Amino acid sequence: MRFLRNNGLTIALFLAFAGSVVGMTWSGWRQQNHELSLHGQALLSLTGYLSDEAFWSALFENWESEWLQMATCVVLTAYLFQKGSSESRDPDKPEKKQDSGSGSWIYDHSMGLALLSLFGLSFAGHFFASLATYNSEAALHGEAALTPLSYMGNAQFWFESFQNWQSEFFSTAMLVVLSIFLRYRGSPESKKVMAANQQTGD
Repeated sequence: MRFLRNNGLTIALFLAFAGSVVGMTWSGWRQQNHELSLHGQALLSLTGYLSDEAFWSALFENWESEWLQMATCVVLTAYLFQKGSSESRDPDKPEKKQDSGSGSWIYDHSMGLALLSLFGLSFAGHFFASLATYNSEAALHGEAALTPLSYMGNAQFWFESFQNWQSEFFSTAMLVVLSIFLRYRGSPESKKVMAANQQTGD
């Protein structure tokens, strides 16, 4: 029970993640087979769908935007401020001594580096899965396949990325702004209920 109490947040989020992946897989498989049936093509088995490039493109496309959002938030909050937000350091207070650094640049920036690395891996996964999807569809229409270099300039790939990036940046900006005026009692993401709007940080 102590383990569950001490790790409840992580466990709950991973369970939500697993449930969402199952839901995405099931609904995506049914939708893919619906589209295949409309074109008179053979239906995919569940294992066939899990190995399909369209599934991986959609999965990595979403992971990519989430890692970008988190990396951006971690890095920008180290240098920029928002007066009154619980998500920001106070611009009027000096740096705490315990934040002076460990002596290792890599460790001092390890969270940002890890998130940026995960973004890079997800971006690459999305890119190559999206390229494979595009070329599969091109083959069905008798069109020439694109090379990775030529696909870098393709509008479809960047549309897939930007449609997710914009929502991540917008939601993060809204969280920063809303935390100035609104509260959620008990949450470390919120200031104290009675804290003044001008108070920055927790």
